[in-house]
Amino acid sequence: MIIEYDENFSYKFKIIWDFIAQDSRNRANDFKTHLKKNIEDIPDFPYKYRQSRWFDNKNIRDLIFKGYTIPYVILDDKIVILDIFKWNK
Repeated sequence: MIIEYDENFSYKFKIIWDFIAQDSRNRANDFKTHLKKNIEDIPDFPYKYRQSRWFDNKNIRDLIFKGYTIPYVILDDKIVILDIFKWNK
C-alpha cells in the first residue's frame, strides 16, 4: 500500500512545523521524523488506530501523535493522510 498526503495535511503540517521551529529547529525536525515513522508504519496494520470520531466510516482512522490527531482513510490500494489538528476544549 502506498501513502498519499492530502494537500490539507501538507499545508497544516507546515504551519505546525514552522511554529515548533520558532522555538527549536531540532525539536521541529524530531517531530517530523517521529511522525513520519508512525505514518510509514500504518500500512503494516492499517486498522491499528481507533475509528475516527470525526467521521462515520470504519475506514477512516485517527492516529494520535503528541496531542495531534491525524485522520487517514484506508482505500483499496492506498492510505491517504487527510489532516492534522490539535483539538482544544
